[in-house]
Amino acid sequence: MLTFAEKLAIIESFPQLTRNDVSLGRVNFHYEGSLHEKKTVVYHLHPNGNGFVYGAFLKGYRKDAKGYVNIRDFSADELRTIIEASIEMLSHKRETAPKSNAPVQALEETWVDKKNNTLLLQQEDTLWNVYHGLNLEASFESYAEAENYLKEEGFSKR
Repeated sequence: MLTFAEKLAIIESFPQLTRNDVSLGRVNFHYEGSLHEKKTVVYHLHPNGNGFVYGAFLKGYRKDAKGYVNIRDFSADELRTIIEASIEMLSHKRETAPKSNAPVQALEETWVDKKNNTLLLQQEDTLWNVYHGLNLEASFESYAEAENYLKEEGFSKR
């Protein structure tokens, strides 16, 4: 595991990130060039080596409910890769549904994989959320993103 100082050196090598010291010796890094409301790329990097990188729309990472990936055990290369991917992700606007004056009808779809695992896709306000039972699995800004995610994970509409 990389030390706090090693992780800090890697993160500070990204000139597009701005350091923000927070409580308990933790450090956040923001990407002010983000085209999204979200600007925090590195969240609560702690002197014990724990910390998180925002990766809500990145594939191949285990994320918490807010879209953050725990980087505690990341190698130097893995840390650089996820930070680059997070910055790239925040540098592009995601497609959104066209605005309409028509009343919005909430959508709910059931998706099933070959092992008969079931996920529920629900439109909630402006987000498309994927649930496994009562647990939020993923959240997307458009139906197309949610649909792509579900298909990549081997699910199809029931």
